[in-house]
Amino acid sequence: MKLAVLDFGKTNSKLFVFDQDGRILDERRTQPKWTRQDGFSVLDEADLHDWALGVVTGAVENHDVEGLMVSGHGCTFALVDDEALTHPILDYEQEPPAEIATRIDRRIPDFAETFSPRLPLGFNYGRHMLWLQEVDPEAFASAKSILGYPQYWSWRLGGRPVSEVSYLGCHSHLWAPRQRDFSSLVDAEGWRDRMPVFARAGAVLGEQHFGQNKRVIAIHNGVHDSNAALHAYRRQELGPLTVVSTGTWVVVLNPDCPLDALDRDRDMLVNVDVDGGPVPTIRFMGGREFAAISDGWQGPIEGQAVQRAIDAGIMALPSFAPGGPMPDRPGRLVGPTPDAGERAPAALLYVALMVDHCLQLIQSNNTVIVDGGLNNGGLLAGLLAQLRPGQAFLQGATLEGSATGAAALAFESVGRDFAAAKPEPARAAHFGGLAGYRDTWRDLIAEYGSFGLQAGGAR
Repeated sequence: MKLAVLDFGKTNSKLFVFDQDGRILDERRTQPKWTRQDGFSVLDEADLHDWALGVVTGAVENHDVEGLMVSGHGCTFALVDDEALTHPILDYEQEPPAEIATRIDRRIPDFAETFSPRLPLGFNYGRHMLWLQEVDPEAFASAKSILGYPQYWSWRLGGRPVSEVSYLGCHSHLWAPRQRDFSSLVDAEGWRDRMPVFARAGAVLGEQHFGQNKRVIAIHNGVHDSNAALHAYRRQELGPLTVVSTGTWVVVLNPDCPLDALDRDRDMLVNVDVDGGPVPTIRFMGGREFAAISDGWQGPIEGQAVQRAIDAGIMALPSFAPGGPMPDRPGRLVGPTPDAGERAPAALLYVALMVDHCLQLIQSNNTVIVDGGLNNGGLLAGLLAQLRPGQAFLQGATLEGSATGAAALAFESVGRDFAAAKPEPARAAHFGGLAGYRDTWRDLIAEYGSFGLQAGGAR
């Protein structure tokens, strides 16, 4: 069996073709487009759909795939009737007007119920739902289903409308993890009857014809991307794990962290795994921050360049994007002014120090797996292994842990084996002065703001 996986990221969307050995046989990439419409930034859904339909058709014709699975970024919802969207899909990187935000934020459930911190923009998509409902009530009135982003694409490409717990439970304000049920916000707003029946991530939702030969392809229920990465490694029975999933967001998931250690003010929250279990999480917008600090660097980063940045004391202080464990502080560079070639190593060091900080806050002392695009070449995992010598570090055999976990869920749902490669040990780097560099960075962020480095309780 071969499977196509559409991995819809905020910055990049990708298609992968997997075989049952876990090999990626083909891949295609694009960037979603966001446009302005009626005062909102919204997804150019037609453009992304045309790309998805084209690459899936190509995968069917060239690789004889038998199924289509979806992985998707968080913070995004879709309102649909029987045939189409009732409103364009909102870009989560926009803030409601202040007078609306004041009203809607009064209706947000307490952290103790949802374990969703109150975040800016649409990082809690229940907040954006309240905004849209106030501005365009007809869009809600005419919607028959409220879908998470991966479920929208599973439906759009031929499946039936369903709900899925890993997506609803992803800091949305819509889910109460301890009760394993919708939050009080859903009932207060009368949304429950438009939440479709649940299906497990990977379940077959229908069939669709693709290609000139009209081949019948199974459509599988989509999954939240970071939870897919967690599933990819949990299924390999590697023991207690912390997963560091990197992309536009760096998401650190440690199922062994006590819930009462979560601090709402540091972007700590509960994700929910594909079976409904709570997963303590901390995150920051690491890919976006790396791009901002490095001025859009996309090439390899040499170890010698990292050493030069350490020696020169070039470092970045948080934060260069909204959210994260140290919010409301403008990011800045300190030390000598970096040239173009020095910004990227400083950016990678920043991501490593932030992950190290997050691992401390999330009380991680188990094995850490570093996954995703920011670990290209293994340098990020090597830095972390040097920074935390008492902890075991592994790195994914592929950079595409989210897509691999999504594929595993689809194969498992139809009783097929899926033998993805196990993660590899990460070799600790040996950069001179790295410990002192971290100490200086920690001293500077302690002076720079009110957040120290001790894990706090939920406030």
